[in-house]
Amino acid sequence: RDVKPENIMLQDGHAFMADFGIGKAVSGTESEMFTKSGATLGTPAYMSPEQAAGESLDGRSDLYSLGCVLYEMLTGEQPFTGPTVQAVIAKRFVQTPADVTALREGVPHAVARAVHRALARTPIDRFETGASFLAALRETDAPADAKPPAPEKSIAVLPFANMSADPENEFFADGITEEILNALAHSTDLRVAGRTSSFSFKGKQLNLRAIGEQLGVRTALEGSVRRAGNRVRITAQLVDCVDGYQLWSERYDREIEDVFAVQDEIATAIAERLKTTLMAGRSARREQRAPENIAAWEAYLKGRTLIYRRGAAVREGMALMRRALELDPEYALAWAGLADAYSVQGYFGVLPPEECGPPAREAAKKALALGPDLAEAHTAVAMASLIFEWDWAQAERSFTRALELNPGYVQAGGWYSIFYLGMACGRWEEANDLALRIQNLDPLSAYSAVVIAWTMGLEGKRMSEAVQWARKACDLEPASFLELWSLQRTLYFDGQFTESIEAGEQALRVSGRHPWALSQLAVTYVDAGDVASARAIFREMEARAMREYTGPLPRAIAAAAVGEHQTAIDLVRESVARRDPELALFPPQQQTAHALRALPETQEIYAALKYPSDASSHA
Repeated sequence: RDVKPENIMLQDGHAFMADFGIGKAVSGTESEMFTKSGATLGTPAYMSPEQAAGESLDGRSDLYSLGCVLYEMLTGEQPFTGPTVQAVIAKRFVQTPADVTALREGVPHAVARAVHRALARTPIDRFETGASFLAALRETDAPADAKPPAPEKSIAVLPFANMSADPENEFFADGITEEILNALAHSTDLRVAGRTSSFSFKGKQLNLRAIGEQLGVRTALEGSVRRAGNRVRITAQLVDCVDGYQLWSERYDREIEDVFAVQDEIATAIAERLKTTLMAGRSARREQRAPENIAAWEAYLKGRTLIYRRGAAVREGMALMRRALELDPEYALAWAGLADAYSVQGYFGVLPPEECGPPAREAAKKALALGPDLAEAHTAVAMASLIFEWDWAQAERSFTRALELNPGYVQAGGWYSIFYLGMACGRWEEANDLALRIQNLDPLSAYSAVVIAWTMGLEGKRMSEAVQWARKACDLEPASFLELWSLQRTLYFDGQFTESIEAGEQALRVSGRHPWALSQLAVTYVDAGDVASARAIFREMEARAMREYTGPLPRAIAAAAVGEHQTAIDLVRESVARRDPELALFPPQQQTAHALRALPETQEIYAALKYPSDASSHA
């Protein structure tokens, strides 16, 4: 049928299809109609991919066309547009339409999800029947709830502007912003927007009302930093995001060595103005955070920024952490940063475990000895204990303590949610609750969206929501491997194999063909019936392992998927022998490893690792 707005008639509150497509095809112009030998006639703007390709059709083609109509009704735009008929058709095969809620506020999320599923490229990923499509649209008849007003005690610390002549002082200004944000996060009842969300407005024209709405905060702290020689001028002002009124302001002219005291003064003044209380132990934390040397602090700030970026930048970040420690060997935060860098290199499979495990553990212990009141130090210990020592109890103690010290520390909350509560223990409900709390604090962070996508996707109960969160992460960081790989996995968990393969190919392009994306792609190809492509990937992984370090576990997952069972068993044994961090992060209950965990020998190996007792009961 030619489903489009012109062919839908309304009478007495009922909609009827009047299919005039064939009649129009006789006289329609090429811009109005699209025909192909053996293809069904139709209108390009509402035509399904299989209809455009001239393939056999069933009712799911009509549901696709209806999805196009509903998309246009809700957003005022067609899902695919272009200068020519061919361009419109081509986009159906390579692009995904923008999310309905991104184009039109107030659309219920259930409705947006239903329309998105109706527009899936392959019929198997759509609704089976019109009745099931209707049921999905009726999941909620109410409009999406308006955002509740931001709590009075809530704040975003926006990046302070660098007013110095030297652009290198940008890191210095950012560091002051981060330290004030960190100090305010140690509050009993103040909601502080996370670093990633606050820094997403860096260098942009500020509209405080819009910022307040996006971050869910009532107030914003903004300021500037001017550094000249050994002197620094810091200005700060607290503004109400709703009415734009200035609530407080101050200017500080100090020696550069006094910058840490100024940060504390600003945090204290803000806390007093908002009638909140900073947690006890503030002076001890300040002493443990502040290095003896300003140059060490600057090296730490640059290094931490690079480590946040992941990928090749981590090595440069590690070098800067070492530079900070050369300048101040007792600098707790630099030891924690170095430990995190080694942990990142380990769990991404960049370095062999024996090269990153011992230095990560040593740096984490040093950080804790020098900074027992720092959330960063406890988080470093938690990660090293989890991925290098498989000491589950110590990992939980350290994560818990880190979040007690700083409830708003997104890094600790995200790692604890995914790696311990979820993957190690299978406590998915707790993991998802924590992930949602973290995202509420840092709503513009791609990482926090990834955490939710993982917890929902691996739990397997809310797959459509998991996919939406994974897509949101990619919208926030479109060229990031972690976000694309998370989308690849989440689509696979949801059974959307074609789209998972497409996301996997993108992840390979931005990462230099990372083994995680390769192994997931091999599994997806097998489950989609393309064993030949899966075998080609497995051969690629094995050839690569002959040239450079490639983690044994992703290779084991690919080997099991293509039926190379003995190779898979041998690789798992190698992973255990080397204390491979990836083994801690990919326990047997996760879906990607289903072929691997089906082997009796690997079940015995996994049992010997003694995951937390309830992990094996979750699939």
